[in-house]
Amino acid sequence: MAAFPPPSRPRVLITRRIFPDLQARLAEHFELLDNPDDTLWSAAELRARLAGCVGLMCTAGERVDAALLDAHPQLRVVSNIAVGLNNIDLHACAARGVLVTHTPDVLNETTADLGFALLLAAARKLSEAERYLRRGEWTKWAIDQFAGADVHGSTLGILGMGRIGQAVARRGALGFGMKVVYHNRSRLPVETEQALGARWVTKDGLLAEADHLVLVLPYTPASHHIIGAAELAAMKPGATLVNIARGGIVDDAALARALEAGTIGAAGLDVYENEPALHPALLSAPNLVLTPHIGSGSLATRRAMVGLAVDNLVAALDCGPDAGRPPAPAPKPAPV
Repeated sequence: MAAFPPPSRPRVLITRRIFPDLQARLAEHFELLDNPDDTLWSAAELRARLAGCVGLMCTAGERVDAALLDAHPQLRVVSNIAVGLNNIDLHACAARGVLVTHTPDVLNETTADLGFALLLAAARKLSEAERYLRRGEWTKWAIDQFAGADVHGSTLGILGMGRIGQAVARRGALGFGMKVVYHNRSRLPVETEQALGARWVTKDGLLAEADHLVLVLPYTPASHHIIGAAELAAMKPGATLVNIARGGIVDDAALARALEAGTIGAAGLDVYENEPALHPALLSAPNLVLTPHIGSGSLATRRAMVGLAVDNLVAALDCGPDAGRPPAPAPKPAPV
């Protein structure tokens, strides 16, 4: 690889277009290589553009693996604009002394909002009803027309009871009078369960009891297809499934078959295997609401995520801000 002369300031690559004022904050500290056209780079393009950079600001759509790290031993920090880290080989980063940071907490409530929106839309058949109306097919009212499932007073199941899962639980218990059951690797403290009105159950118990099941767990090899054909068959026939976690947690092909067969009542998805590509069977599956990974997609929350990623990068590369400005907070390191 050709040698690059050291820049006067640390060089940082930003893989996607970000808010101009937040990029200006980075420009106060770093020499920036950016992506104003917001194009999707291939792995080879990312590897080429990272030349000479000690910092990388990326999103969940870019893969940081051992091959990329070995091509750029000068890289010191990866600042991920996301909570999830399945796009980054954390063990490879740790072995090479590369710090990885992420953006937890700032998107909890917004993502929970979207999860509940999907739950309501799927359970009450809103997408189907709207398409029916827009096609001009609504000519009369019928008693059983788009009769969906009640949300209020039903049983809300949550698989993965971290910060976002707890935010979903609060909405269900306090806003809709739902009974909340959950399954998590670690049971919550009793006082937290009581505050949420939530009850821990086994995974099998969760599938059997939930009228509406929301998935809010991280993607790992252990959680790959944790909801597959067998789990869908174990759910209530009229149940709703919502995935606001990560693609790959649900076997999308099995879900499409289950919806077609009426194994479950409805589903709402914001994340997919191999996104942005979708399994083609999802597009024709009935009783399915689809959104393009917009769980954190409010303007305020996306700004907060990018702002935290900026702070993480500045703090991690030890470039304090100008005099008169408070120092950047300590970076949010990712768990390995």
